[in-house]
Parts: sequence; structure tokens; C-alpha cells
Amino acid sequence: MAADLTEIRTDLQSQDIDILRLVYPDVLGIVRSKDLMVSQLERAAAHGPAFCQGVWVTTTRGGVLDGHGSISDGLPDLVSRLDASTIRPMPWEPGLAMAIADAYEPDGSDSPIAPRSVLRRVVEEFTASGLTPIVGPELEFYLAEQVSGTWQRVLNKTGRVYTTGTYVDEGGTFLRMLRMVDQFSIGAFAGNHEFCPSQYEINLWHSEALDAADRTFLLKTAVRDIAAQDGLLATFLGKPWNDEGGSGFHVHFSVNDKAGNNTMHAGGEELSGTALAMIAGIIEHAAALSALTNPTINAFKRLGPDTLAPYRANWGYDNRSTMIRVPPERGQGTRLELRIGDGAGNPYVVIAAVLAAALDGIRRNLTPPPALAGWTYEDPSAPVLPMTLAAALEALAADQPLREMLGSTFVETFVTLKQDEIQRYLDEGGNLEDREVSAWEIAEYLEDY
Repeated sequence: MAADLTEIRTDLQSQDIDILRLVYPDVLGIVRSKDLMVSQLERAAAHGPAFCQGVWVTTTRGGVLDGHGSISDGLPDLVSRLDASTIRPMPWEPGLAMAIADAYEPDGSDSPIAPRSVLRRVVEEFTASGLTPIVGPELEFYLAEQVSGTWQRVLNKTGRVYTTGTYVDEGGTFLRMLRMVDQFSIGAFAGNHEFCPSQYEINLWHSEALDAADRTFLLKTAVRDIAAQDGLLATFLGKPWNDEGGSGFHVHFSVNDKAGNNTMHAGGEELSGTALAMIAGIIEHAAALSALTNPTINAFKRLGPDTLAPYRANWGYDNRSTMIRVPPERGQGTRLELRIGDGAGNPYVVIAAVLAAALDGIRRNLTPPPALAGWTYEDPSAPVLPMTLAAALEALAADQPLREMLGSTFVETFVTLKQDEIQRYLDEGGNLEDREVSAWEIAEYLEDY
């Protein structure tokens, strides 16, 4: 390891990089990090660095809850370990590079809570079945500026979906983002202004699941950092404005066999039994899944009838009113698109949960209900998804297969954080059934997501 770190140090120094930023996501998906002096890399990264495990149960308001590795355990360390394959120079910060760290228990065993480890365990379950999950992330976000102490959209003219240039980017921040994330080498290939004013999207290529989650995490980190340099806020929060639509995290995914062949199609326009079983698994676990793909009180205000976000646990061919859309490409491009995900979702958790539900469908050879056509929001043949975080958490508590695949310690930690969140919201007079975005939500979520 020392020799490897020496090689890494020498390589970074040859690129005039003197700081290595080590990053990892907490359970909420918030970036936790430490800047290491490259000149001291052999010592600084040989056995860590270490962080306090209380980070796993730290709320957005700074409270530290009890749980695994937390207060009742005496707040022990987690040990981070640099994944050298993820090192990338940060083009918007000359002299800096970024790398993702894995988290381990003090004895060197895998962390049962670290989101990257949770996803890796689910991927290993696919590998044991001779399958490789392929994921294509698709995220939306808003840009906001602070006016008189309040975050407001930088653009308010509607009707500018699928446009680019100064017309929708007067200060050039989005154009600079595109250039920077291209140089960041995370597989970004396009971007545009989205449906709502001041809402944008940057597209990433598909790849194997862990790599796709890494690149999504790095994209969100880069976008927020670059916006902050221009005095702006980039927020992936699902529903930041009452008068406009929300930001989603759509997950396109398929599975390959050992030879690298897509197993989702059966010739012509037909889906394979594997694809149908995956659809069935996701629909069966949809209620529980929604807690993990929509992990805030705010997220459920994005969902609902006639929102272009899901409302029922259903599926259809090239149908954007369904929870699962089957895009029209076939052959190697055959895939599913899960549209329920919220922009605030932790990429590792969202992808792990979706894949776990799909794998359960494959293992049990489940059969999905019929595909739906047309505008499906009022079609009573499919159940309505949970419309509050509390209802989704109840479904997660009752979904033993999903809990087992993701790991009980991780799920318990996630639930601890979310139940505290709900209680704090209620204590401030919040109503979970309210569809209006509250000042509490803006204070709780906007700047962190």
C-alpha cells in the first residue's frame, strides 16, 4: 500500500496537484470529506484517515442520533480507504483532485451502513446469479440566487424546455458546468434547460452500477461546488417551489449476462422473462422502495396525479405517466426507466434499492400486471404509491426481503434519521398530508440537497 501511495503522490505532483479531496456520502447522501496534503499522502492515507461514526446519524440540523457506532457505542471511528481508481483532477479547482473513499469498521471489516458498501453487496448478489446490472442516471436540478436573504430561481420565464445558451443561462454558469464536468471525466455527454424555469439537466452515460453511482455522486458534488463558486445554489431537492414542478432522479437500468449481452429483450419488440420479472419485483416492492428513492418529507410533494412524476405502481411502454417506463430502444439498448426517484436521493441507496427489488423479482420469477397505455393517473388497476414519508417508512418496515438485501443495520439507521426528521417537522406544526412546500422544508433541505 505504501508503494502504491508513493506512486499516486508522484503522479499527482507531476500534474501540479497538491491537495487530494477524499469524499464519501453519508446515509442522507450529503458529501463528507477531508482534504489531504499530497506531500504527506503516504502517512495520511496509509491507515485512513479516520472519521467519527456519528456521521452516519447526523441530521441536516446537526443533531447526532443514537444508532450503530454512535452515542451508545461511544462514538467509535470509521476508517476510510482511498479508492485510487476514482481519482480525478478538479478542473474548476486547479491544484486539487478528488477521490472517493470506502468506509470500514475499526477492525477492518466492511461498514454495514456505508451507502457505497450497501450497493456493492447488492451488485455482488447479481454477480452470484451470473448477471451484471447496467445503470444510466438522469438527474434534474435548479439554480437559485440569494435575494434579500431568500433563495430564488435565477430564471422565471416558463416554456424554455430543451433550450440552451444565454437565453436560459445569462451568467454562463451552466455552460461552465458542462465544460468542467466534461473535463472531470465522469461520462457527462449533454445538458439542457429543463421543463421548469431555472431547472437544468446534465446527462451521464450508462455503465456498471457501482461506477454509475460513483459518477452520479461526483456529478452532484461538482455541480453544487461550481454553482457556489458563482455565488449560486444548485439544489437537487425534489420540490423546492410550490409554483413549479419537481426535480427527479430517473434510473435507467438493464442486466447483462456473463458474455456482456443484454438479457432484457426476447427478439422484436418483446421483453424477456428477466425484464418482466424485474418489473414485477419493483412493482411488488414499490411502496417500500419509495421511502428510499424519495427520502424526504418534501419528496412526496413532487409525486401525485398529472405531475409527470409517478402516482401509481404501474408500468407501460414509452409512457411517462407510469412509474416504470420501457423506452422504445431494443436489442442492447433494451432497458427499464424507474421514474419515481427524487433528486435529493442518495445515488448509492436509490440504485441499490431499485436493483434489490428487481433481483427479488428475478429470483422468484414474478409476473407483472399488464402494461398500461394512455394517461394512467386515474387508472384504478394499479395501487396508489405512498403519498407521505411516514407511509413509505411503514411499508419499508413491513418489507422483509428488501430489508434483508440492503442490510438491517443500514435500514435501521436510515429509518432512525427519517423518523427524527418527521418528528421535528410535526413538532414545528407541519402536516404530512399538506401538499404545500413549507418554510421548514426549505430550511431543512434546500442548501443540503
